[in-house]
Amino acid sequence: MKKNTLVLLGGFVIAGAIIFLLMAATPGSSGIELTMKQLLATQDQHNDDFVTVEGLLQEKTIQWNPDKIELKFDLKDNEGNTLHVIHNGPKPDNFTQGVIVILQGSPTTKDHFKAESVKTRCPSKYEGKDMKNYDPKKHAKMLNKPPKEN
Repeated sequence: MKKNTLVLLGGFVIAGAIIFLLMAATPGSSGIELTMKQLLATQDQHNDDFVTVEGLLQEKTIQWNPDKIELKFDLKDNEGNTLHVIHNGPKPDNFTQGVIVILQGSPTTKDHFKAESVKTRCPSKYEGKDMKNYDPKKHAKMLNKPPKEN
């Protein structure tokens, strides 16, 4: 074979391997993102899928077993659908009523979900205050800076 043919063939093999690796890695990392209503309606179809779903934590349902590192709780959506969750891993720090919980894992039996990852977010904690009540002097005092004069 000619040298150019070998180089071209080697380039195609390397490009093919890179494309294969990208395609193999991408689907598993993202999975399927569903609303709780969609998941509960099509749960049987997603038993083998890696699913992302979110809902509001129901604090009264939290069962934490530190010996087994097992966390059980329920999530609800805005339409009243409930999902029973089990997670073998640490309990998030801000695990309280009204927190939005983002789960990644797979559905098991009816209305049950086995979570590999549990993340929380509390949007009200990060929302800004009403600007009508903003006091620049108080803000400057908090930062130990003298207020700017207008």
